[in-house]
Amino acid sequence: MQQKSARNVAKQVVSELKRIGSAEAKSGMAGFGINTATALGVPVPELRKIARKMGFNHELALELWDTGVHEARLLATMIEDPKSITNRQMELWVRDLDSWDVCDSLCGNLLDKTKDAYMKAAEWSKRDREYVRRAGFAMMAVLAVHDKEANDQRFINFIPLIVEGSDDERNFVKKAVSWALRNIGKRNKRLNREAIAVAERIGTRDSASAKWVASDVIRELRSAAVVARLDAAEQAQKE
Repeated sequence: MQQKSARNVAKQVVSELKRIGSAEAKSGMAGFGINTATALGVPVPELRKIARKMGFNHELALELWDTGVHEARLLATMIEDPKSITNRQMELWVRDLDSWDVCDSLCGNLLDKTKDAYMKAAEWSKRDREYVRRAGFAMMAVLAVHDKEANDQRFINFIPLIVEGSDDERNFVKKAVSWALRNIGKRNKRLNREAIAVAERIGTRDSASAKWVASDVIRELRSAAVVARLDAAEQAQKE
């Protein structure tokens, strides 16, 4: 698809998103802390239906992202080909982030499938900009779920960054820090023990954010549901 035609298609897509969007859905998004300044009120399931019809389309993804429309950017994360995205594009897109849901979709739909995912998770978790830093920890969280073949050490390497990030008082950062450590701790029993020990250490830090992260992590990783699932997974491996 040529750039000009991709731009025209992007305009048509945005027109369709405007048609199916609703003020009620947009209000509901705001209730979840989503930045709705450019939102049209299109539910994510509807966006996924559209994305499935489109398939991977690098040129169109670029044009959709450049519209600045909230749902168009979500759609871009769904149709961009992980093999086509460049380091420059990753940096440009992550700097554009202004809402937690686009941040998490960008990481979970797309960037965690790139060859630089682990490197970017570490890099971004040390940046100052709020949603860039969230992206670093969100990437850790989704990698812990999606990368089934990764060894434990890849996630243990994230621990010092998680400990450092736990002092960040910004709501969308501290929630991502907790998310990252919780997902690491749900991979297997060894990482569960490691994550709980890290959370206990975080809980002794002199910040309200760190204490919140520690409590949030320990509550889930010691829950009956998580313990039962890890026990079952361990037993299945033995059989």
